[in-house]
Amino acid sequence: MAIPENARKYWRANLKYLAVLLLIWFAVSFGCGILFKDFLNRYSLGGFKLGFWFAQQGSIYVFVILIFVYVWLMNRLDKKHGYNEK
Repeated sequence: MAIPENARKYWRANLKYLAVLLLIWFAVSFGCGILFKDFLNRYSLGGFKLGFWFAQQGSIYVFVILIFVYVWLMNRLDKKHGYNEK
């Protein structure tokens, strides 16, 4: 059974969004919390070193923000491809 071209384009765009957003989350959680920790620890946020803050709190905040960005992107993609619920 052949998959319609519209569905194929929709799924490809969805996977692209997921890849970019997960890459951002990885860069923030692994990069800022581990790789760039020494550089970020020169600064503080709320009394805590910034590298520690990103490792403990920052990556969670970024993840929640990325969830809202994903919802917004998917709503736009749904409308573009005719899959919106309204």
